[in-house]
Amino acid sequence: MKHSLLLFLILSHISVLFAQEGVVRGRVFNPINNEAVPFANVLVLNTDYGTVTDENGDYEITGIEPGLYNIRASFVGFRSKTEFEVQISRARALRLDFELKEEASDLGEVTVDAKFSRSDETPISVRSLNTNEIERYPGGNRDISRVIQSLPGVASTASFRNDIIIRGGAPNENKFFIEGIEVPVINHFATQGSSGGPVGILNVNLIKNVDVITGGFPADRMNSLSSFFEFDLKDGRKDKMFTQVTIGASEFTVSNEGPIGENTTYLISARQSYLQFLFRAIGLPFLPTFNDFTVKTKTKINDKTELTFLGVGAIDLFSLNFDVPNNETEDERENRLYLLENLPISTQWNYTTGLKLKRFRENGFWNFILSRNMLNNRSFKYFQNDDSNPANLLFDYTSQESENKFRVENNIFKGRTTIKYGANYEFARYFISNFDRFTLAGEGGVIEVNDRSFFNSYGAFISASQTSKNDRLLLTGGVRIDGSDFGETARNPLNQISPRVSASYQIVPQLFWTGNVGIYYQKPPYTALGFRNNEGELVNQLNDIKFIRSTHFVTGIEKVIPEKSRRFSLEGFYKLYANYPSSLRNGIALANLGADFGVIGNEAVNSDSDGRAFGLEFLAQQRLFNDFFGIASVTLVRSEFTNPNTEGFVPSAWDNRFIVSLTAGRRFDRNWEIGARWRYLGGVPFTPIDVETSSLREVWDLRGQPVLNFDRINAERLDAFHQLDFRVDKRYFFDKWNLNWYLDIQNAYNFRADQPPLLVPERSEEGMLVVNPNDPSRYKMRLIDNPAGTILPTIGIIVEF
Repeated sequence: MKHSLLLFLILSHISVLFAQEGVVRGRVFNPINNEAVPFANVLVLNTDYGTVTDENGDYEITGIEPGLYNIRASFVGFRSKTEFEVQISRARALRLDFELKEEASDLGEVTVDAKFSRSDETPISVRSLNTNEIERYPGGNRDISRVIQSLPGVASTASFRNDIIIRGGAPNENKFFIEGIEVPVINHFATQGSSGGPVGILNVNLIKNVDVITGGFPADRMNSLSSFFEFDLKDGRKDKMFTQVTIGASEFTVSNEGPIGENTTYLISARQSYLQFLFRAIGLPFLPTFNDFTVKTKTKINDKTELTFLGVGAIDLFSLNFDVPNNETEDERENRLYLLENLPISTQWNYTTGLKLKRFRENGFWNFILSRNMLNNRSFKYFQNDDSNPANLLFDYTSQESENKFRVENNIFKGRTTIKYGANYEFARYFISNFDRFTLAGEGGVIEVNDRSFFNSYGAFISASQTSKNDRLLLTGGVRIDGSDFGETARNPLNQISPRVSASYQIVPQLFWTGNVGIYYQKPPYTALGFRNNEGELVNQLNDIKFIRSTHFVTGIEKVIPEKSRRFSLEGFYKLYANYPSSLRNGIALANLGADFGVIGNEAVNSDSDGRAFGLEFLAQQRLFNDFFGIASVTLVRSEFTNPNTEGFVPSAWDNRFIVSLTAGRRFDRNWEIGARWRYLGGVPFTPIDVETSSLREVWDLRGQPVLNFDRINAERLDAFHQLDFRVDKRYFFDKWNLNWYLDIQNAYNFRADQPPLLVPERSEEGMLVVNPNDPSRYKMRLIDNPAGTILPTIGIIVEF
């Protein structure tokens, strides 16, 4: 690796590049009816390059020097649009299409240009990131889940996981759509019943743009309480094949694109990890391995009909590392042994496939979406990893979640009015095979279940948007209803009516006030819906488990300076939760369980917990301008929930209180780029250990880990977490291929994050547990520190040809 870095540093001083210049071509069209916009202006900003589209809306600009550019398309009567940070190279002609929407009035442009604009359906709480912002993000290591952490209101755990915590909500309150198709899992080693995981599934090379919607949800989206992520993937090349190879410190990725006949393009990516070698080298006690793939095809059936196919999937393997590191301290040894004795052996795979048919007409279009997704999760654990005796088996858990979904939407555009309506149906199957004498440790019980459950869910919506004659006021309203047969109350969709209304007013040019009020519903996790007792009863269905409800109040102001690609926003939010599941065993809301590997919700629950989250967000964003870019976000947030065994509201596991993210970078001559990010998160609360119960030999011999004191739920709090990340990129552009190498350093000053302490038993020199001489029914125990964090440098090479 050192020799590779030296080689690239030498290459960086080579200035012999070839004379051929870059080309960008594409089509400018009206996204409402797919009709061409002829004679539109297409300009490469701050250069002399530009052209006009022909009668078919097609254009081509040649002779462009390789580099990053902002490119704008405009035409009288249409809203202009700018694509930021478009990468031009010699190796291939770039395909860049523009969707220009018609203006509703003849008063000229009063809306914000390009990616700083709000759609009519979501005029509030929307943030966008494009391809280059994702790829170059310091500390992100080309992982979209980490890049999103730069946005306001977004927190994460201090460990290496990708849990996305938005506005004080749990990670399972987020939903992900790719090309309009819902993809439930976007991280490897996801926590079933929640979300997150250490590595993202999506290859950022394929992503064109991602919109993060954290409030004012459109009525066509369902089953989420905190956010929606809308991913748009690039279309494959129409002229010839193009390949990209990425070699990083932990993975090898190949992506390829091109045409299939005259009317179909494809995009495909596959990734193989070798993360287990890195983890073994740094002495971690667990060895994860992952593989993933993404496939997209797009077929133009005729001028008015498009068919998109999407396939996304992953295979994850998780094993233990019993090698003993050199020079480990006593606490490090105890930490390693604790993890080895408690982490399960896990395998997981998932996939999503879907078809989207888009049919245009003169004043709108239909969308028909058919998809299927499946998650298979298996984990098992033997006491002290001794599988020689079947009696040592603590648990053996296998479950499958599969969903078949159909959705139809109609979009109608009439002048300043937009109307949208549709319906959806979903058939789900949940299978569980569960042997567990671990969960009921100390209670003398064993769970043994093998069964299937089937659920039908259904919904419908209608929404409308209206702009005033001068385009300064935008009003949006909608309502949706959802039902499911997982519970008596949930079965009637009239019990889950979800109205919402938003408003946006342009006070002065490019200064907006926005507001939203809405009620949203989400199904509890399948782990709770399909939980059965030993008699085979659907316990939570008998308990009349309900949809979780959240009521949002959001307001804010936003100032945009489009000529400098700059925006500032300030938003306040208040969220009220109801019907949140709480554990009958522990007497706490599931929102207070935090994020970890494994399963959340596989137990008897009641829908009787309430919650609230409120706060203030500030954002300052500078897209690439004069070779500088940056994002600064500050969030003040409180997140609290009630619990059956406590009085009043208690801080939830996501109560960071204070979040800061500062990201900045600069481009230099000869295609060098340097960026840095600094994050600060307030410490989250945690539940202390019940030392008295945990030290009992009958409890520890069965569990091998401590029991938490749920009478003091989240009564203690960790110290704040902060981290500095750096990234350096260098690009080379040749006639037939491109080369990019990067150095990404996470946690540059090696901050050790505070985590809840571990309770471990004392051991003899032979490794046996020491019995407490004063109380033979107990082991001698002690608490040890459990810090997390290390410097993590990554060198990557990207070759395109």
